[in-house]
Amino acid sequence: MSKAFAVLCSALIAPLACEANTFAVAVSPPRFELALQPGETRRSVVEITNAAGTAGSYRVRTADWALKADGTVEVIDDVAPGSCRSWVAIERAEVVIPSRATMRYRFDVAAPSDAQPTECRFMLLIEAESPAVAVTGGLSIPIKARMGVIVYAGVGDVRPQLEIVEFTTEVRAGSRVPVVRVRNNGNAHGRLTGFLSGDDGAGRSLEFTPSTFPILPGETRAL
Repeated sequence: MSKAFAVLCSALIAPLACEANTFAVAVSPPRFELALQPGETRRSVVEITNAAGTAGSYRVRTADWALKADGTVEVIDDVAPGSCRSWVAIERAEVVIPSRATMRYRFDVAAPSDAQPTECRFMLLIEAESPAVAVTGGLSIPIKARMGVIVYAGVGDVRPQLEIVEFTTEVRAGSRVPVVRVRNNGNAHGRLTGFLSGDDGAGRSLEFTPSTFPILPGETRAL
């Protein structure tokens, strides 16, 4: 009996393409960071490219999402508490894109007039109408492939407030590396920028660049 596996390619940070045999999709831009005021509607356009050798049929919808401790993305199909997906209108639910062609796909975010300052976060999902096939170890495995584009929409006066709470070291991929723990006390996501300098046990100066992984409001994350 064959089984279908779900594969999500998320453009949370920078991935632009997801490919598995007949599902070969690229999106641009990789994510959206919008700003609007209560009562305002903001229209955005994502370019969806079908890089496969045949025409592709896709379903497009919104979903909620969460970041796990390991940095992976959890797709939430049910409406999550505090979700703003009701503010979002997509161009249409099904699209067909010819081979090697690009479609400009529109979606609107409409903030209610009484919306309090908040960061609306959702995912725009592009899913294959029929299962794609991944070949590994001589086996053909049907997969449900989909591309996820993350959207942040800040409504009103929202901003991150990042605080470094600890410098430490952890073993990552078999090597001990410096780690900085950062807490976000604001009401919008933020990213740490800059450099971390220090000396090793031999007194040699070292310089590291912290990960620019997003830190959500109320979250403490090790980078």
